[in-house]
Amino acid sequence: MESMITKFLLSLLVPGLLVVLFTRVTFSHIVGLVLTVALITAAVYAGYTNTWFLYIVNAASLTIGFWYATLMVNRTKNRDS
Repeated sequence: MESMITKFLLSLLVPGLLVVLFTRVTFSHIVGLVLTVALITAAVYAGYTNTWFLYIVNAASLTIGFWYATLMVNRTKNRDS
């Protein structure tokens, strides 16, 4: 049971944070999303994520992270203009 709670918390936080991190490094929210999806896909293939519930939590975290990264990129573009 403890393992499922840990997987849930990591699935809730890590994908969104990775999108933001990769966006900051590459200056592109699309590239950040693609790199994060590639890492999540590798984790699923390796067997770390194995339930539909965790897939949905990962997707929600990716969506929120992408939304925030888009805001961040747009704010930077507006400030530089």
